[in-house]
Amino acid sequence: MIQSMTGYGKSVLQLPTKKITIELKSLNSKNLDLNVRMPSMYRAKELGIRKQIANHLVRGKVDFSLYVEITGEDTSSKINKTVVKEYIKQLKDVVDGDETELLKMAIRLPDAVTTEHDEIDEDEWKSIQNEIDTALDNIKAYRKDEGKTLKQDFENRIATLRDLLNQVIKMDPERIDGVRSRLEKGVADIKEKVDENRFEQELVYYIEKFDITEEKVRLDNHLDYFMTSLNSDDSNGKKLAFISQEIGREINTIGSKSNYAPMQKLVVQMKDELEKIKEQMLNAL
Repeated sequence: MIQSMTGYGKSVLQLPTKKITIELKSLNSKNLDLNVRMPSMYRAKELGIRKQIANHLVRGKVDFSLYVEITGEDTSSKINKTVVKEYIKQLKDVVDGDETELLKMAIRLPDAVTTEHDEIDEDEWKSIQNEIDTALDNIKAYRKDEGKTLKQDFENRIATLRDLLNQVIKMDPERIDGVRSRLEKGVADIKEKVDENRFEQELVYYIEKFDITEEKVRLDNHLDYFMTSLNSDDSNGKKLAFISQEIGREINTIGSKSNYAPMQKLVVQMKDELEKIKEQMLNAL
């Protein structure tokens, strides 16, 4: 079933000392354009995350964010007590002041606080990977829901195109009769005697140049193929976009051959419907 490239997925993992929040946002793009944001301590896992996401989302401009909130006593930042005490001692030699104020000054000086880069716990990382999968399931569900809206819109517009095509088919004999009448009237206005056999041959040749039988058949087939592809198990926006191009080619040819104002009005309506399909197609996975 067709899916949208627009989506959002979120998942939260509560660990003993921290809360991990994972967010995925996606918009339309020709290929997979992935942006990853996460704390530096997890950077070694970025390549694996990219592969994990690529296996699920295939296409789209995707923003992945991993946020860490410390909720327990565990922290990677430690106060260097020895250094802070030495700073306070030196500050007392420079200025008389309250211990609290001196501490505020000392804590901002170099090396007063150190950051420890601990190794990633593999069990913790497996839990995070599982949570990423949950967020991916959520964004895929969002894309499928959006895809239902796209599908309904495509079905409505293809139905409109088919109705317009049927009007073209119904109108075609009238159009050919009109072309024939105009040619006969043109010859009659010349008031010259013509060879009837030769005139008939030229008339047939001229009318054949404006024949749209093949275009009508091909357009009908393309509309059928579009609906078949739309209802297939997989979501293939690129394939539907290609079929849309073929639909447009037949519509343009009918328009150029019609030489009949009422039919050209129908062609304009068909082009308008197809343009709306192509706009929506930009967001189809």
